Amino acid sequence: MQDYINEAYTDLLVEEDAPLLWVTLNRPQHSNAFSDEMITELCHLLREADWDDDVRVIILTGAGKTFCAGGDVKAMEEKSGMFAGDPEGLRRRYTKGIQQIPLTIEALQTPIVAMVNGAAIGAGCDLACMCDIRVGCRHSRFGETFAKLALVPGDGGTFFLQRVVGYAKAMELSLTGRIVSADEAVSLGLLNNLVEVDTLKEETEKLALSIAANSPIAVSMVKKAIRQARTAEISGHLDLLAAFQGITQRTEDHFEGVRAMKEKRQPRFKGQ
Repeated sequence: MQDYINEAYTDLLVEEDAPLLWVTLNRPQHSNAFSDEMITELCHLLREADWDDDVRVIILTGAGKTFCAGGDVKAMEEKSGMFAGDPEGLRRRYTKGIQQIPLTIEALQTPIVAMVNGAAIGAGCDLACMCDIRVGCRHSRFGETFAKLALVPGDGGTFFLQRVVGYAKAMELSLTGRIVSADEAVSLGLLNNLVEVDTLKEETEKLALSIAANSPIAVSMVKKAIRQARTAEISGHLDLLAAFQGITQRTEDHFEGVRAMKEKRQPRFKGQ
């Protein structure tokens, strides 16, 4: 077990169950709204986990009945914590604070799955969209509600939401701020899978393990290629894929995969 697992976290719960790492936003009394401590801890944890060879998939969820309520409205009202200061101070707090979350998640080579156990509102909706895959249940709800508070998605929601649901629907959801049910979330692509409440953890774990069963080298490169393709031109993207294929096709994992296919058995990938 790596040292970062044993650190004393204020607003996170961390459990490594190799090859999975479970990360729980742990401010249930505040509906898991972000705090300065949570932001710092989450970025630190994710960066450390990305270097942990034992972790092949990260699963992010929320404690209690909520996934994440986004910004703490009480702190907004009091102009405290991450909402303290004048306009220039607030700008700096965003760039040095909550905006570090999307930058950290975008840099991850390890797949990250959101287990959306309840409402994902505002920056909580954006956090779910930053993840690679989202699994939810009947309790899952999504809302890009910034406009209702006369705010903009300062954490990057305008970037991520439209990449999940498309331009037109992202515009609608952002301008109206309406809440999306679990059923609609599936149809929009906000949820990859909708499962029963009492099997949410089991089904999320099953999905994560199916990812972890593949070669971690190939998985990380496929993830990087898909993300790069969102803004790439075809010629540059094909160059990237040629380089990645040149690397993966000479890994021991590749030859193990070939052997396993010929021998009609499950491969045993070692990340080599």
